[in-house]
Formats: sequence, structure tokens, C-alpha cells
Amino acid sequence: MGRPRKGDTPLPAERPTRALVIVESPTKARTIKRFLPDEYQVEASMGHVRDLPANAAEIPPEHKGAPWARLGVQIDDGYKPLYVISPKKRDVVRKLKTAMKKADVLVIATDEDREGESIGWHLVEVLEPTIPIKRMVFHEITKDAIERALLDTRDIDANLVDAQETRRVLDRLVGYTISPLLWKKIAPRLSAGRVQSVAVRLLVQREHERLRFRGAEYWDLEASLAKAGDAEASAATAGAAFSAKLTHVGEHRVASGRDFDETTGRLKEGLEEGKDLVRLDGDTATALTDALAKGSWSVRDIESRDATRQPAAPFTTSTLQQEASRKLGLTARDTMRVAQGLYERGYITYMRTDSTTLSSEALTAAREAIGRRYGADYLSPKERTYAKRSRNAQEAHEAIRPAGTEMPTSEDLGLGERDAALYDLVWKRTVASQMADARLRFVTARIDAVAGERRGTFRATGRTTLFPGFFRAYVEGSDDPDASLDAQEQPLPPLERGDALRALGLEPSRHETRPPARFTEASLVKLLEQEGIGRPSTYASIIDTILRRQYARKAGSQLVPTFVAFATTNLLEHQFGSLVDTEFTATMETSLDEIATGALASVPYLRAFYAGPSGIEAAVAQGLEGIDAREISTVRTPAWDPFVVRVGRYGPYVDGEIDGEKKTASIPEESAPADLTRDDLERFLREGNAGDLIVGLFDPDAAERAQPMLLKRGPYGPYLQLGELVEGTRPKRVSLPPGVTPDGVDENLARSLLSLPRHLGEHPETGAVVEASIGRFGPFVRTEKTFASIPKDEDLLSISLERALELIAKKRTRNEPRRVVGAHPETGDPVELRDGKYGPYVSHAKVNASLRDEHDPDTIDLETAVALLAEREAAGGGKKKPAKGAAKKKTTKQKTPAKAAAKRPKATPEQLERHLDDLDDETRAVVTRLEGMAGEAARSVVHVADELGLAEEDVEKARKRGLFKLRMAYGKARSADGARPG
Repeated sequence: MGRPRKGDTPLPAERPTRALVIVESPTKARTIKRFLPDEYQVEASMGHVRDLPANAAEIPPEHKGAPWARLGVQIDDGYKPLYVISPKKRDVVRKLKTAMKKADVLVIATDEDREGESIGWHLVEVLEPTIPIKRMVFHEITKDAIERALLDTRDIDANLVDAQETRRVLDRLVGYTISPLLWKKIAPRLSAGRVQSVAVRLLVQREHERLRFRGAEYWDLEASLAKAGDAEASAATAGAAFSAKLTHVGEHRVASGRDFDETTGRLKEGLEEGKDLVRLDGDTATALTDALAKGSWSVRDIESRDATRQPAAPFTTSTLQQEASRKLGLTARDTMRVAQGLYERGYITYMRTDSTTLSSEALTAAREAIGRRYGADYLSPKERTYAKRSRNAQEAHEAIRPAGTEMPTSEDLGLGERDAALYDLVWKRTVASQMADARLRFVTARIDAVAGERRGTFRATGRTTLFPGFFRAYVEGSDDPDASLDAQEQPLPPLERGDALRALGLEPSRHETRPPARFTEASLVKLLEQEGIGRPSTYASIIDTILRRQYARKAGSQLVPTFVAFATTNLLEHQFGSLVDTEFTATMETSLDEIATGALASVPYLRAFYAGPSGIEAAVAQGLEGIDAREISTVRTPAWDPFVVRVGRYGPYVDGEIDGEKKTASIPEESAPADLTRDDLERFLREGNAGDLIVGLFDPDAAERAQPMLLKRGPYGPYLQLGELVEGTRPKRVSLPPGVTPDGVDENLARSLLSLPRHLGEHPETGAVVEASIGRFGPFVRTEKTFASIPKDEDLLSISLERALELIAKKRTRNEPRRVVGAHPETGDPVELRDGKYGPYVSHAKVNASLRDEHDPDTIDLETAVALLAEREAAGGGKKKPAKGAAKKKTTKQKTPAKAAAKRPKATPEQLERHLDDLDDETRAVVTRLEGMAGEAARSVVHVADELGLAEEDVEKARKRGLFKLRMAYGKARSADGARPG
């Protein structure tokens, strides 16, 4: 996809007097501006200014009828993408064009990766400059780095742009071609992705492994020992006490977890009990304990060996995400968000990299810091270099490290809590990578225990640190190096061969083999990197998409695939086997790398992928005709036989026969597939087969109210219903509160729930009724129009009026500013700090801007707040401009003009925000994101649809519905106050 360059003329020999420098974000712009000459104007493009059409409305009229228009890729014309300027970016483009008129040279200073190169190329294409263009690249934002970059500019790299464009076209072809097949065969709102679908398959494969797993039980013994010559003491007081584990009974090794087959629960093939090993059960272990406790113990032999440990390489994107997950509990997305802020403010180097290389300046800085902080003994004898470890690693950038050459600590920089935590990780890892090896000593003692004819061999191991080396700065997977060093010290007392020992205690222990662990974000990122799937910049968005599209949910730190993920993987494996194959996906990444270097042409590659004999276009056409939707949505496993699970319109359900009768029953949405047993599925079917359960009568003493209370199961879980369903009536229904299972519902609880709402009393200020109830989204308290959720650990049936008033007061204060930051320098109006549903934000006039992680709500100043508001307004978050007036129609002059009706005041966003609780969760999420309410940064329809997993038309409908309801609620509230609704 060769592309012409515009304006590639040489710079004047002298430095230009005026330059326009374009970066991606206002934060980056403010940091770079500090290091540039005064005549350099720095502006932000706010990311990409154009992209493929996101919906039909964005397709230019001249292309709307084209067969390829829906894809936004001209299939029959060299796979040329159709680019359109994003509606939200039109003002940005206009501003940049205006700024460019005053410039003598245009400097593109976007990030140095493919994405940044692509953003820069699009800017040149849109701005159409007639002045010289220079590409400025750097991987840290420091004075030295920016000055060097100014002296070493280059042209935009067409190969990198081609590679990014090919990647974008590939993603569009996959998503827009395969997703409709998923909608038709499985469920609406699903999506397929070139990398996302492979990651989902990995989760599903691991869940299948857990389903096939069969546990095995085994026992072992652990002894607490001391040298026989030690003073009489118990294990608690004997300083020389140590522990040892049983390894052999007689000549036979004791079986451990690694000896069992995960799919059968039996010993692995080739191992024979009684010949190769002995498997202890509870009775044998107990008998052995009783016998050996009275036996004689002695040291058979001692083995000592020294070992060294070398520090890990400096951080790449993936290793930073893994360590931040393990040590700080951050998601991959949160890690990248914090790292982005640190980079743009000049604290760390560029955070999207797969390189472990440190520059010579960084090596010097790190080694000097080691000498100052730890001493020369802790410095490695020579500079350490690290080879690339991940498949397809490009070594395109330096590793992630503190920016500059001073190596300041987080305390030196005065960083906030979360920023400091991540910066500390980067600092310690960088420093540790140049420190001396840690030297360790491991001591192993084999111990004989003899009681008559019974003989056991035990093993005790000890570890001591001879020299901590890099452990002083950083221990992988541990939060506190000093605490970790103490925990790792497990020395044995001085022992010699033949020493007599004393048994202080002997404890048999039962163990069960464990199924393969589910992936966490950290372990999934690690595997994706090892397999060469995706790129550092994509890992966070891959996981975020999987969770948003409900292909997986979080259970603690585990990623649990849903049944929808099973069905989707079934279809993709059946119809697009290579697309979800890790090897094929890694090969695609290699091809994209070759396109980036100019070694491979993009168009033939795209043609083979999309339109070849085994291309996805043909596979989709075959799938529409040949795929059995019911079968592809069915999940089978021997662990559930004879039952199967299917994915239906209302979620997963079990299908099978009970007592010869065909039955189906819903499966609770929170169920983890591998945790379900055959008995669970049978129970679901029998509960459904038994019909509605009559818990009791609502009021047995009053004939007219003696209606049955029915416990029923619906597609969204169990609920209570008062009375039978009679045509023309709507019986009262109430969901079970969180934590209440059908088994826990008795007559009294059912009566209490069906009596809701609970009258708690009157509000002391307004006299309005205060009550507690439960709705679609859980228990709540309310008074008038104010609703407040009841925390999960509190009971709506016992909550007091005082507690309800406290929750309501907290909810109401959200509509009041937390504090006034100051007066806006342009208008003099107050700039307010407010608390929103999604965190604190600043507000001025009709513009709201969320605070970032690096901002402290208690200390944010007026300058920072005004900068955030300006950035927000530049992104399209300000007042909407009035539509251009239509041409006036000629009219006959009225003899008696009618008196103009008084114009109703239009509700402001702040006034509408007060009624957001009147909306359901989904509609509220759409409206706040699109309109920039409740502290949210406004997004486009495309972005909101992607975030919430909705079709774009559904997002538009939800916006219209939500705004209508908000205006109605606002009007009613004004009417209630005696004012004319606006």
C-alpha cells in the first residue's frame, strides 16, 4: 500500500522561526512544551483524527451504495481503506489547520511505534501542509531526549504506516465479516476479533481441561524434629527445631501430586503401586504416624550446594503488566493507564515495548544509583545485557525505565499513591537488573526413622542467603524485598551424618490433586507473549474486550469463561479453525512485522486472507448455510453426561431427561462451567420439573388475602410471586436479595419480601416517606426522587431509618459540589470539584472533565482543573453549537401576529443529572458516556457501543429514550415545585 508524502521538502538551513509540533495528548503537549523553543507551538490531536467509518451514517454519500461500504474497505480496489474524519475530531482538525497557517514547519511528534506513525501519517493527509514536514521521535520526554530528537528528525516511515494499516484492515475484515455470523447463529451483540478470539479460546481450553480433571487423594507425613542433645523442649521453645517430610516407606517412594493422571485420577501410566511407589491412605498414614512417633530417628546424610540467582531483565510491557497484577493488584488496563500518565509527564520511558535493552546513559545512571544506595559490592562486575525472550519480539524501543539520567525515586518526584507504586516497580526492576547476583546455600538432610520393621525416610531442606545481591532492591513476585529476604531464610541447625534426632511431633496430612489453574490477567498476558499473539500495546485492550463482551468474568483474580465463550469458540473452531489457532495467529504477527520492514507486500497478503479459497469470506458464506445454530450453541462433556448445556436467548440452560420426560432449566449466570457437576445439572432440572414451590400463604387469617406465595425460577434467577397468574392481572413479584438462595426462603422471609416496600418513617427535614425495597438492581432506600443502594453486607429487612437517612444524605451530596477550586480565568464563573459515579471530576459551565489517576482531588489546583476542562472541550465535550438555520420561507404577513409563547427554559446537564437514578443501568451508562454526565468523558456512539457491547442503533435508541425520561423527570420535578416545566 504505497502512499505519496505531502510536503516532504527540505528544511531551511537556519532554524525556522515558527514551528507547529503535534502530539497525541494535552498532557504530553504540556510536558514537551517545557523543552522546546518559545517559537514552537505544541498542539494535541487527541489520538487518531480519522479512521474507517464506524457506522452507516459516517459513510460518504458517494460510497453508500457500494457493496464494500459496510466494511469500509474497497475489496475490489487493492483493499484500500475508506477513511473519514471522526465527527468528534472535526473541531480538532480545524484548530490544527488554523495553527499550521502560522507555522514555517510541521513537526510530527507522535509516539514512535506503528500506531504513532499511523497517527502522524493521517495528520499529514488531513492537514495537507505546504510547509516542510519532519518526523520527530523519542522514547522519553526529557530535555536531553527532546533536544536530540529535534536534531535528528526523519521522514514518516511508510512501511510502519503500511503495517499498521494492514493490521487495521485485517481487524475490520475479521470483525465485520464474522461477527454477523455469531449474531445469527448464537446471540446478538457478540464480536469476533483477530486476537481476541484466540485469547477466548485459550480460556475455554483451560476450562475444558478443568472439566476433564479427576481429582486424586493422597497422604503424607510431616515431622517436627530437633537434635537429641538439645535441651528438653517442645517444638515451640526449641530454637533448633526443624521440619521434614516423608519421601519413602521402606524402599518405595511415597506418591505425590505429580504422580497422578489429571484426566483419570489414577496413577500415571508406567507407575505401579507397590513396585515403583507407595500410595498412602488415611489409615496407613495414621498407623505409620503412631509407629514412627515411638521409633528412633537419625541423620543418614547431608548434602550442601551453593547456587546463584540472577536478576530479571528490565520491564517490557507484558512483564510490567504481570508484575503490577501480582504485586499491586492492578488490571492490565489500569497498569497501562497509570504508565501512560507517567510517560507523558516525563517520569518513565515509553511504556509500549517488547525490548529489554537499556541505553548506555541508562546503564550508567542505574549503576551510579546502585553505588550510592547499596555500595560497590552490590554492583554487577560488568554491565548486564538481556536477550529477547518473547516470540516475535522486535526490540523496537528501550525497556521501560525511569526517564532521564538521574534515577530519582518516587519520593523525590512527589508522586501520588498509585503512580508511586508503579514507578517504584519500574525503578527497582531497573536498578536490580544491574546489581550483583544473589548467592544462596541449600542444605538437604535425609533422615531415617525406624520403628521395628517399619522404616521411613524423611527429607529436610534449608536455605540461607550468603550474599543478597539484587534481592536488596527487588524480588520478583514479592512486595517487600527486605521482608522477602527474611521469609526466604529457612536454615537447618548444624547437622552431621549419624546425629540422633528427637521427634517433637508427627502429623499426617491429606491432599487432593488440583485442576489446572484458571488464567489470571497476568498469566494470560504471559502466555500471549510467549506464543507471539498480539502486541504489547494490545494486551490490555484484549482482556478489557473479553470482559466487556461477557466472554469471561472475574472471580477474584481468575478469568472465568462464560458459556457464551464456549459456544463462540465452538463456531470459530468449526468454521474458522486457523483463525483461532495460536500458531496461525503468531504467523500473522510475523507477516505484519515483515510488512513493517518492507519485506512483504500487504495487498497480496490481505487478498489471500479474505478472498482466497480458504479465506474468511467463503467460510462465512458456508457457515450461514451449513452451521446448525442449536448444535453449535451446545456444550458437551463426559462430566455432564447424559445432560448438555445450551446457550439460548436468555442465557445458558441445561437440557436433558428426568424420569423419562424431556426438560430444560436455566443455569445461574454466575456459574463457572468447570465447577458444575452432573448432580448440579440434575438438580436444576428437578427443581424446574417440580414446578412452582408454594412457600405458604401470605395472610392465612384473612380469607381475601390468603394468596399462595410461590417460589419460581425465571431466566434471571429465582423470585417470589404473590398469587397465581390470572389473565388481565399482574401479580406482585420480588427478586431474592443477594446472598439468599431458594433453600433459604421460608414462610416468614417470603412474607417480608412480598410486603415490600418497608415503611421506615418520615424524613426529618421534608416530612416525606422513607422506605426500603428491592428492585431489578438490588436493595435500596428512597425518599421522594432520591434512591440510594443498600450495601451488600446490610439487610434491607432490618435497616433502620437513621441508616437510610445516612445513605440518602450521601447520595444527595453527590449533586452538590465537593468544593470550589476557583474562578475560571476566562469567565469568572466557579470551577467546581464534584463526585460522580465513576469518580471525581471538575465542572465549569456545561463542561465536565474526569480527574486522572495522577490527580489528587484534595489538592488539585485551578491551573490543572482549567487544563483538564480545556482538553475535554477540545475533544468535543463543550456546548453543542447551534445548527445552522435553514433558509427562511416566504410567508404572507399576518394581519394580527400571534403573541409568541413564553420560551421554556432548557434543562442543563447538571439539572438532568439529578434524575439519572430514574434510568435503568444500561440506559444510564449510555447517556452518561454520550453526554459527558456524572463525571464521564463524552464518547462517540461507536466507542460507547464497543464499551458496553451494544449495537450502535441500540445505543442511539437508549440515548433518545434516556434523555426523554430525564427531561420528563425534570419537568415533573419543576411542576411539583410550582414552576412551569422546562
